Amino acid sequence: MLVQLNRSDSRRTSTPSAIDLPLTGHEPRPVVAIFGNPGRVAGLAAHLPAGWSIRVPRDLDDVHPDDIVLFTHAVVRDVITARAVLPRNSRIVAVVDDTAPAELVAGVLTAGADTCVRGGQPAILASHLVACRRRQVSDRWATLDATRSNV
Repeated sequence: MLVQLNRSDSRRTSTPSAIDLPLTGHEPRPVVAIFGNPGRVAGLAAHLPAGWSIRVPRDLDDVHPDDIVLFTHAVVRDVITARAVLPRNSRIVAVVDDTAPAELVAGVLTAGADTCVRGGQPAILASHLVACRRRQVSDRWATLDATRSNV
């Protein structure tokens, strides 16, 4: 339900809020690449917008450039490693326990996670993933605008 409230019904492509539509018509649909225990985020797929998919890559080398990386039991070293290996524009979401100390939350965010979610409840987590995708699309749109204005 939270995802539906934030979802744009606009059918225009290339807008930051059109998260369910590709930016150029040739881009892949959003994919969430899960690292850790997939059971920790069971039920997530039911809360994601239509067209999204979830997969479990072998390792960070198996992550595609547009994938949103999700660590189900995030620790600082995982985020540091992911930031070192993945393209700069990759999105990383860290899930920590409900009782995780503030130092862990601050640590994964400082290490480069785009967001940190306590507990990983599917509807809340899906909302954060949608927000990450919006920022990803918006950043790509801004890059395209900058490229076009330089031509």
